[in-house]
Amino acid sequence: MINSRTSAANPVGSPSGSHSPRSAADPERRKRPVALFILGNGRSGTSALTQVLALCGAALPPGLLGATSENPRGFFEPRAVIHLNQAILHAHGSSGYDMALDAYQEGAFEVEKNSVWVAKVKDYLTSLPAAPLLVVKEPKTTTVSGIWFEAARQAGFDVATVIAVRHPEEIIGSLEKRARQQNYVEASPELTCAWWLKYSLLAERETRGVPRVFVEYTNLLEDWRREMKRISAALAIDLNVRDETGVGDFLTPNLRHHRTGGPVAEPFGTDWIGTVYAALSAAARDESLDAAALDRVFDGYRACERGFRQALDDSRRYRNLDRLLPPFVVKLGLETLALAHRRKGTWA
Repeated sequence: MINSRTSAANPVGSPSGSHSPRSAADPERRKRPVALFILGNGRSGTSALTQVLALCGAALPPGLLGATSENPRGFFEPRAVIHLNQAILHAHGSSGYDMALDAYQEGAFEVEKNSVWVAKVKDYLTSLPAAPLLVVKEPKTTTVSGIWFEAARQAGFDVATVIAVRHPEEIIGSLEKRARQQNYVEASPELTCAWWLKYSLLAERETRGVPRVFVEYTNLLEDWRREMKRISAALAIDLNVRDETGVGDFLTPNLRHHRTGGPVAEPFGTDWIGTVYAALSAAARDESLDAAALDRVFDGYRACERGFRQALDDSRRYRNLDRLLPPFVVKLGLETLALAHRRKGTWA
């Protein structure tokens, strides 16, 4: 559920709904540091976006999750943030792999109900070295963003967000490649699409009223300077300290392993994936954002996911019961009933 502080609609006059009136402030006159949160689905170019921002003057927290064979250039995710998000979700009986939206509709992650976690996140943020612009990236932050926003404000930061956008078919391909190379449990395209829907919908929905800008991975790779200018203008932050050589060395063509330009697949027999991707991609081009369409998908996905999840849970219970009844036991039971009715009437 969106709390009252972030539920305001995007302002009239903002062509993409990409930022709120607060983002119009002059960065030269800003007195509070900015906590810039990178939100969106994992494998959406969030690592690349975070490092480019760092090479343009933003500060990264210490203690990062470093490079691995899965991501040889690094994740740029603070290990402490990964742990905090995992702990928050676990305390609510959830996970970064959870598909459900019930908790958000029911207000489980509202700030008022999570003062203990707000305090823990605030303690972490206040422990970081001072910097005018701090960038925090960890995909699960998308699922508990309200807690992080409130904690950042209490820690003395202004809050701003960048929402990463990528074609869902490219994310499916990226996860499939990771599973093959790293011997991971492979996620089906259907599961990946469910995760993508949840993270994309929450990233947009929970940042209404918060200064924000949408950035598509393809656009970042094609012209990172243009995207940095968009971010700087939308969020009123200074990204003029640029390590041009560093960015050029980092954003090489082989950074992108999957390219898709066609229509999106719709594994759920709906228009949900296409609708959400079209809306977010349009916002990343500074076109108007169709919030009503996103709300329709949110409501539809939540209702259907909840209904099918309950049906599947019940189905598993019946199937487990059925496994205790092999055919010979069923036959014996039926014949015993027939004898009990003396094989008369309809039992003949």
